[in-house]
Amino acid sequence: MSDEHRKVPKRIAQTVLNSLKGGVVPRIGLPYIAVGRKNEIEALLHDVDIISEGGASFRFIVGRYGSGKSFLIQTIRNYVMDRGFIVADADLSPERRLQGTRGQGLATYRELIGNLSTKTKPEGGALTLVLDRWISAVQADASGETGRMPGDPLLTEAVDRKIVAVTSQISELVHGFEFASLLSRYYHAYIDGDDETKGKVVRWFRGEYALKREAKEELGVNIIITDDDWYDYLKLFAVFFRLAGYSGMMIMIDELVNLYKIPNAITRQYNYEKMLTMYNDTLQGKAKYLGIIMGATPQAVEDRRRGVYSYEALRSRLAEGKFSRPGARDLLAPVIRLDPLTPEEMLVLCEKLSDMHAGLYQYERRVTTEELGDFIKLEYGRIGADQNITPREVIRDFIELLDLLYQNPSLDMEKMLASDAFTYTKSEAVSDQTDSSYATFTI
Repeated sequence: MSDEHRKVPKRIAQTVLNSLKGGVVPRIGLPYIAVGRKNEIEALLHDVDIISEGGASFRFIVGRYGSGKSFLIQTIRNYVMDRGFIVADADLSPERRLQGTRGQGLATYRELIGNLSTKTKPEGGALTLVLDRWISAVQADASGETGRMPGDPLLTEAVDRKIVAVTSQISELVHGFEFASLLSRYYHAYIDGDDETKGKVVRWFRGEYALKREAKEELGVNIIITDDDWYDYLKLFAVFFRLAGYSGMMIMIDELVNLYKIPNAITRQYNYEKMLTMYNDTLQGKAKYLGIIMGATPQAVEDRRRGVYSYEALRSRLAEGKFSRPGARDLLAPVIRLDPLTPEEMLVLCEKLSDMHAGLYQYERRVTTEELGDFIKLEYGRIGADQNITPREVIRDFIELLDLLYQNPSLDMEKMLASDAFTYTKSEAVSDQTDSSYATFTI
């Protein structure tokens, strides 16, 4: 076992192996098991450079269930936080959409704001931290320029001027005046130690005020964030985060299949119309310091009856060109289609998992590279595997094998691979993949 793999902290190894065995993507430890997708990651990181210079981007990552779609999204999430970005992510569901008649769009906004993450607070809930750090940084700058200490009225005046300089840039945008006034309100509550007012401002930013009257009485603003305009506030946050010292904002929305599943055609079209607005904004320069990545299955995008392509304005913008094909995808296009991992890449991944498992349970790795090769050959040798096998299936099978070998030292991998149970399980899994449109987990 290599020193590199021995260094994986047990807490991280436990989380990674448990998550993968359960069919979900771990939030931590991804660099230890990253394999393949080098070109896709480079393409998305090129977008990150554009965003940090004041641009915007919109990408769809399209792959079948278990193909590595959510894994790639989480990998990019970690990359951009390391580069000073604030990340907001959410999975769509029947209760969370881009648009809805019962607040489903606002529910998505609330989820995104609740999941705001930074490098120092990657688990989410970073809004208050970001606001407080911004004010502290402005105070420190003003104190350095004036030589005054906190509590000095001249320092407060200098900080006020700096706050106005920031908020004036925001107030020029749609809904920016109210947004800027609330930032100023938060600053004064921070200075006065008024935690109640700070809490009310944060509650407003989170979209938790249901009535304009209530917001007017408590905060002096005449508007609240609604199902129709929540995206405008994400654009405001992106500009504010930049002014607060971050590189930009990356929004990641997964499980677009939940829009595809909406039974009402008119409701689906409203959601696709909202998606078109967001897409056009990023490409036409109406958004700054903002990146949007959406994850979807091929059916959810390409189905002309219910998918994204049922909305002609989106289909004409997103449809793949004549020359792109598996193995030679245009990764500069708005839609990144994930090709399956190669058997060689899966072999490398299984080696990483073997070392991680051995390090977690403190035993000498028993599985040889030759046995790993036999396992991969069996997995990829099934009938229909070229079309139906996914990394999730292979990973779950492999971790189960490692667990059984660890718990039963008398067993060996060769006998387990030759068993009827393994053959039956795999043939069943392949047949299940032919109708996977309602699966629930994505790696």
